[in-house]
Amino acid sequence: MANTETLYKVLTADGETHHGGVGRWPLPRGKKPGAWVEVQGDLVACRNGLHLCQKQDLVYWLGPAIFEAEHDGELVEADDKVVVRRARLIRRLDTWNERTARLFAADCAEKALRDTQRITGTKTDPRSLAAVRAAREFAAGNISTAELAAARAAARAAARAAAWDAAWDAAGAWQTRRLFSYLDGHR
Repeated sequence: MANTETLYKVLTADGETHHGGVGRWPLPRGKKPGAWVEVQGDLVACRNGLHLCQKQDLVYWLGPAIFEAEHDGELVEADDKVVVRRARLIRRLDTWNERTARLFAADCAEKALRDTQRITGTKTDPRSLAAVRAAREFAAGNISTAELAAARAAARAAARAAAWDAAWDAAGAWQTRRLFSYLDGHR
């Protein structure tokens, strides 16, 4: 019997591995889950086993497509993932797409800018704020790729002087909540 805890697998849209490993996972069809995948041998993170992640770890593994998955049997917890012997994909989270990925990235960047300003006491460079606005506008289809690239280049120049590390560390729990607001179909 399958475990009821919802786990996640990040793959390409066609089921190919995205963060290493080899192979293709059988994709769900309609409301029918994909076929079970199973491995032999000792379960060892990053060496052998089927790697899935829990809700709080998904932000570290984002990629083109996110699937809900379930496992059956043995599970080994690692730092930012779980390793299982047997698993299958339940459904693709269609709420994760290019648009929501861009909006989520803009949300994270905006929060990092606010946190950096709060931590360092320095005013946020307007080029960085403009890049976040441009990313949102691009996600909405309101600006071109060239306009987005120009805003990104300006923000990159501004970011070289910013204290990103402290802000990034503080953002982890917030990012998980924000990601799941998109995945749950909310904004």
